Amino acid sequence: MKVKTRLFFALVVVLLPVIALGIASCRPDSSRNIITATDNGWDSQRLHNAIARLVIENAFYGYELRFSTASSTMNWESLLNGDIDLDIESWVLNVATFPQDLARGDVVVLGVLLPDSRQGLFVPRFVIEGDPARGIAPMAPTLRRIEDLHRYPHVFPDDENPARGRIFGSIPGWMADVELHRQFLYHGLDASFNYVRLGSEMALNLSLAAAYNLGHAWVGYNFEPSWITARMDLIMLENEPFDPVGFLEGRTGFPVQELKIVSNRDFPARFPEINAFLQRFQTGSAVMAQALAHLDETGATHEETAVWLLRNNDELIDKWLPAENAAKLRNHLSQR
Repeated sequence: MKVKTRLFFALVVVLLPVIALGIASCRPDSSRNIITATDNGWDSQRLHNAIARLVIENAFYGYELRFSTASSTMNWESLLNGDIDLDIESWVLNVATFPQDLARGDVVVLGVLLPDSRQGLFVPRFVIEGDPARGIAPMAPTLRRIEDLHRYPHVFPDDENPARGRIFGSIPGWMADVELHRQFLYHGLDASFNYVRLGSEMALNLSLAAAYNLGHAWVGYNFEPSWITARMDLIMLENEPFDPVGFLEGRTGFPVQELKIVSNRDFPARFPEINAFLQRFQTGSAVMAQALAHLDETGATHEETAVWLLRNNDELIDKWLPAENAAKLRNHLSQR
């Protein structure tokens, strides 16, 4: 009996470390700090997210960047509640509550990602000016402003109801869609146009690309930077200059705005070194337009395009990171 007891305890001593190791391997890696950012569904934000993840996970130690895929409205609420840490490429002037949220301290602006951006209703240039090289005559030669559309519903017929025109709105769930529809109603365009919402940015851009390539008229929402506004010759229709009150009434156009990096109230104190990077993290419309065009032309993923962008714009790394972290990132890129 004593021999069996000794054997039992010897076996326990041998197996305990193995058992402990097995239990530990089943637990999540508590050494990694999880950061969650919004994924609101548009390509430029997804590319900025991919760049940020590339930097955060490879220029620093012990971080993982994850994403919350939802509408911009739902993700903003999660940011306010502290369930999401970051909104990278945040179109804050589309958020009606942003001034109050900022004043209460529920959100913090970490930096300016892009210094300028535009959004609104776009048409191909040939719709207004024609294109002699393609044998296209001007279709709406006096179209300049959003209210001028009243004269041209026949130029933009709705396939399902040709007696009415068709305007392609923004994406359902995007805050821009709420504001654009207000403008549509304010200008009385509902009298002669249907406001059509497609289900995704890809569907919206494919409808524009198809019309553009065929030389057909098209009017609808888009924004800069995006791959399609970079590759196609478009004109944005004019509107009344932005003012905060008029914008909420649909009376004025979208503002030309800085796209910001916004966090919840706790992020800067919880992740100081990542906060320092994000304060320096800025790309630019020209750089992003080239990268988004590369994304479309090559069929690369957002992650592959992020690597391509940094390899072709190496100077950005030194603007964003201290020397030690920049060296780590370059070492990672050299192995990709």
